[in-house]
Amino acid sequence: MATLNINGKQHQIDLSDDTPLLWALRDHLGMTGTKFGCGMALCGACTVHLDGQPIRSCITPVSAAVGQRITTIEAMAEDSVGKAVQQAWTDLGVPQCGYCQSGQIMSATALLKTTPHPTDAEIDSAMSGNICRCGTYTRIRAAIKQASVKSASAKKG
Repeated sequence: MATLNINGKQHQIDLSDDTPLLWALRDHLGMTGTKFGCGMALCGACTVHLDGQPIRSCITPVSAAVGQRITTIEAMAEDSVGKAVQQAWTDLGVPQCGYCQSGQIMSATALLKTTPHPTDAEIDSAMSGNICRCGTYTRIRAAIKQASVKSASAKKG
């Protein structure tokens, strides 16, 4: 039995220590916003935050997450930066099929928390592990820039 701190709440799970965090979230706790893409940490669809850092939940064992803060896409609207990112995604019509977008949003939010006003190169570097089959990279970059401005003005106000 393990206790996971997910989105500020404690969850008891009875899984093998080597079970990927992704399956604990999706199959055992019903948090289906985090997506399965490749299962090898190559596409970024499964991105969640572990103590504020973006990680690939498809290869992170449950045992590595015990005692840490896990944040999923389900909690992004409660975070001022995450909310600004989600609003920018909507304003600019970023998603097409939408499958990769929760991972994209998680990576973008982590970037803006550490680099409030990223350059194009910083955006490209931070987002390089997230693949969008629809090719919405230009809109993703524009949305990150818009969210950067909105989250900065929200902190001032």
